[in-house]
Amino acid sequence: MNSLRIASLIGAPTDVGAGDRGASMGPEALRVAGLQGALQARGLEVDDLGNLSGPGNPWQPPRAGYRHLPEVVQWNQSVHEAVHDQLRHGRLPVLLGGDHCLSIGSISAVARHCREQGRKLRVLWLDAHADFNTRELSPSGNVHGMPVACLCGFGPRELVEIGGRAPAIDPSCVRQIGVRSVDSGEKRFVHEQGLDVFDMRHIDEMGMRNTMEQALAGLDGDTHLHVSFDVDFLDPEIAPGVGTTVPGGPTYREAQLCMEMIADTRRLASLDVVELNPAFDVRNRTAVLAVDLIESLFGKSTLVRRPVWRQPAEGRTRGRAAARDPLAELGQRS
Repeated sequence: MNSLRIASLIGAPTDVGAGDRGASMGPEALRVAGLQGALQARGLEVDDLGNLSGPGNPWQPPRAGYRHLPEVVQWNQSVHEAVHDQLRHGRLPVLLGGDHCLSIGSISAVARHCREQGRKLRVLWLDAHADFNTRELSPSGNVHGMPVACLCGFGPRELVEIGGRAPAIDPSCVRQIGVRSVDSGEKRFVHEQGLDVFDMRHIDEMGMRNTMEQALAGLDGDTHLHVSFDVDFLDPEIAPGVGTTVPGGPTYREAQLCMEMIADTRRLASLDVVELNPAFDVRNRTAVLAVDLIESLFGKSTLVRRPVWRQPAEGRTRGRAAARDPLAELGQRS
């Protein structure tokens, strides 16, 4: 389904950016759930590069508004170099997290690659949270709540400049899907920066198909599509194995449709899978579900069919309706 036929699995077993321990076990849980075989069943050659190494989790309180900043920086530097190296060799990197702070390194690497190749970038951020906090806004100092802000230039210099340019990306290239928990100060900041948010109310009102048509609008052959899949995107009834569960997420069928429509574009070129926490899971069921959805992301479907994804009608390419605040009814992330 994709011109990139070799997928490289890159494990990053750390939870230094999270508020709970356990996401460091996520890469192995995905392997145990059969990720490599699932991707091979989709016709990809899969090279498991093993796990990156990095500092342990010191489990300390915030310092100057950030928890574990030196450790977060080291992990993201390693992720950045590993992901960029695979892209440089024409491979499709699949980052196995670990917590979502790692996407600072992966997406900054993708953005760097796009600049070098003269390509456009689209980031689909599948997550229950906006992850657009700063140290002034965050109630916890956990960096896994800050990666989108850091990528857009709002954060410590050590993270903002990892990709060689600050900001690494512009908010206009990001589409957030499934959001339903945003801190109060973060909510205002999201609006000030013009981030495109397709929250759960939007999905409830418009349906997942319409939502994905809007989120995918404008993709063409010159676009690198990156998906950052936080497993807490899913409803905790079907995916309990995460540290920050938020009720009311996409159902199994909604999540499948989301992944299948991404696959239909044939533009997927890099992927993060993060925040899987086996410490909260039941018999690895969340990892098995994540692998099932990833297989759909790479083209699995019930029947062989022509892609049904299409561009939305003119005037429906933005995710937020001007008449309402899509984040107004969302709860806060602790």
